[in-house]
Amino acid sequence: MNGKTLVLGVIGSDVHAVGNKILEIALKEAGFRVVNLGVLVSQKEFVEAAIETAADAVLVSSLYGHAEIDCRGLREAFIEAGIGDIRLYIGGYLVVGNQPWEETKAKFEAMGFDRVYPPNTLPEDFIPELKQDLGIEE
Repeated sequence: MNGKTLVLGVIGSDVHAVGNKILEIALKEAGFRVVNLGVLVSQKEFVEAAIETAADAVLVSSLYGHAEIDCRGLREAFIEAGIGDIRLYIGGYLVVGNQPWEETKAKFEAMGFDRVYPPNTLPEDFIPELKQDLGIEE
């Protein structure tokens, strides 16, 4: 264990559970304490879980294309709860249609996400960045 706690979940009306479970397993194998909220997670549930667990980061996934709507105001919700500096990550199929990735990434960074990952990102592709962001020495 590396002493870092992550809150993980699939936001909004999204019920894609398989990728969420794969992430949980990979993150635990990488030494994180993972609080997996599962699917159909509201912004309020993400915020409450982050506070209750003293989380170091929140990982949001979405595969049904409506993350732009589901995540609007999420950073502000963390700020209002007094944990506005928490690390926020998002990945998956975040928008409907075939929009250029750089535009999608910029949109979510403007919404307050620290890192934004495209569809089909593998755990081994982002876990090193996560560890770096959280000050974990390999």
